[in-house]
Amino acid sequence: METRELRYFVAVAEELHFTRAAERLGIAQPPLSRAIRQLERRLGVTLFDRDRRGVTLTGAGRVLLDEARAILDATSAAARRTRRAATAPHRLTLATKAGTNHELLRKLLEAYAAEPGAAEVEVLLCGIGDQARMLRDGRADVALMQRPFDDLAGFDTEDLLTEQQVAILPAGHPLAARTSLSMAEISDLPDLPVARWPGQDGSYEPGPGPEIHDQSQLAQLIALGHTMAVLCASSRSWLWSAHTAIPLTDAPYVSTVLAWPAHSRSRTVAGLVRVAAGR
Repeated sequence: METRELRYFVAVAEELHFTRAAERLGIAQPPLSRAIRQLERRLGVTLFDRDRRGVTLTGAGRVLLDEARAILDATSAAARRTRRAATAPHRLTLATKAGTNHELLRKLLEAYAAEPGAAEVEVLLCGIGDQARMLRDGRADVALMQRPFDDLAGFDTEDLLTEQQVAILPAGHPLAARTSLSMAEISDLPDLPVARWPGQDGSYEPGPGPEIHDQSQLAQLIALGHTMAVLCASSRSWLWSAHTAIPLTDAPYVSTVLAWPAHSRSRTVAGLVRVAAGR
């Protein structure tokens, strides 16, 4: 299979419409249709069911869609890493979402900088859940991520910190005077719904709480008394006076990890990992 064929297939699979897929690809529809038929003949399977109602993916098509996306991402990542190796051979790019434990990151970077031959580290602040995409498409070499919340499939990891979770409440809320809380006590407060974070696919579970896109939005909404959040204990470092953090007795612990692609053979990545492992 050629990457061109896979790009054609992904476009049709995502649009479920040959004309729209052709427009998206900037080609005419007849060559696109021929390419898909050729791909089906080569694989010996039917990828799309076609009838008067439209186009749908078969079971085999759904499998190929997942595989094709991964292949195309890997191809793009290889190109990005190759160009970066040529233009900035002694630079390491680390992705982390805004609000990640800055003290932990600072200590890691200082320890690595003290190593002989350490590369320059560029820190890219990203949105919620973007670290995995940045590692997969080659924009980042390593990332700070959190288990069990982030998608760690296909990555090697080194644990940096495991910590308790806390409930972040408006300072004036009645529960803010408590020394500890349980998940049951905060899960159904009529006046203070729990903030909703995007899942690994970027979608939000239904619920009354607001959809959260970044840390500054969350901080403002909590201060206004519109929501509360469950976060790692280290989030106390960025709280405002209008916030209160209460330990949760039964919430699962969260581990901050250093993650990198499992296939990486980068010496600069290996150097940072050695420092992280020796902390």
